Amino acid sequence: MQSFSFDPVVLPPGIGEFRAQIRAFLKAELVSTPAVKKANSWAVYDAGFSKKLAAQGWVGMVWPKRYGGYERSSIERYVLLEELLAAGAPVGAHWIADRQSGPALLKFGSEEQRQKYLPGMARGEVYCCIGMSEPNAGSDLASVRTRAERQPDGRWKINGQKIWTTQAQRCQLIIALVRSAPVDEKNRQAGLSQFLIELNTPGIRIRPIVDLIGETHFNEVFFEDCIVGAECLLGVEGAGWAQCTGELSLERSGPERYMSSLALFLELLRVAGPNPSEVLRQVIGRTAAEVWTLRQMSLSVAGQLAQGKDPTIEAAIVKDLGNSFEQSLPVLVQSITDSGVRLEDDSDFVQVLTYLLQTSPSFSMRGGTREILRGIIARGLGLR
Repeated sequence: MQSFSFDPVVLPPGIGEFRAQIRAFLKAELVSTPAVKKANSWAVYDAGFSKKLAAQGWVGMVWPKRYGGYERSSIERYVLLEELLAAGAPVGAHWIADRQSGPALLKFGSEEQRQKYLPGMARGEVYCCIGMSEPNAGSDLASVRTRAERQPDGRWKINGQKIWTTQAQRCQLIIALVRSAPVDEKNRQAGLSQFLIELNTPGIRIRPIVDLIGETHFNEVFFEDCIVGAECLLGVEGAGWAQCTGELSLERSGPERYMSSLALFLELLRVAGPNPSEVLRQVIGRTAAEVWTLRQMSLSVAGQLAQGKDPTIEAAIVKDLGNSFEQSLPVLVQSITDSGVRLEDDSDFVQVLTYLLQTSPSFSMRGGTREILRGIIARGLGLR
């Protein structure tokens, strides 16, 4: 039985100056960005902005210099992410490469793989997507059915399908979790491997999924007799489960797990003005307290990761609570707005509210559903 903890993190000296530097950059770059584009901004694809951010040294900033990084601290990176998301910066192009694909390469990749891909990621030019989820499997990664079969010449033939693959139609690389050995019913996690695959490889077909508001963040990715070289294996054959679950702590605990709806809270503050009603004061106070609490918990996980710890339970808690918060906020705000507010209006407040009412239901799909997360938490605490 394990326990969990959210110990406070002391920010290093110079963070105030670093924040000021980031804010000055963002103020200049986002001057004409509509408010609605600042909601859920870590899913907004803008390759030009990613390259500008990389030119500041803010993509791959914690990576070794020999791979294009800047060897800065992970806490500095966390502060950067806070500022980017609070400002609504369009960071979706490089987000996954910077957050988890690059770190996975650093931890498990060969030297050849690192040299080939990391510098381009750090320049904001090479983008990655996550090939975990599959149809009829949801967040149960042990149900992966995409197969990799070793060929006589040492290459691998891959067949199967991935779904909910964010920005796959715009990325160059996918890290795919596949079954490389027959299923062992006593240990379904065994026999899984990860492959680092270029998405222009023959045998790969990508089909965008149109969401409720007509956007195509998600995709289906089909592998149809896709042949990849032995050098595409990421890490150790058969160790895909452990490698993949290690990535998920990075994916589940960041500030994006509670800040996707922050743009709406900021618009609510503007609409409320200096003398809000009693109802608005209560909602503003409660929301601010929730944001602050989630921020402290998320920052604590970042501190544990920086110390080389494995905060699997803590990361799952942050994502579960964070998703609940950012999904409930649009509904809460809608319930307290004056009856005179119409969702057909074109004010910034109404546009952001309308957008998030339609998109926030998908937030709990990203990085594992709450049912899976609560199972992880319960198992870690010895409750199941």
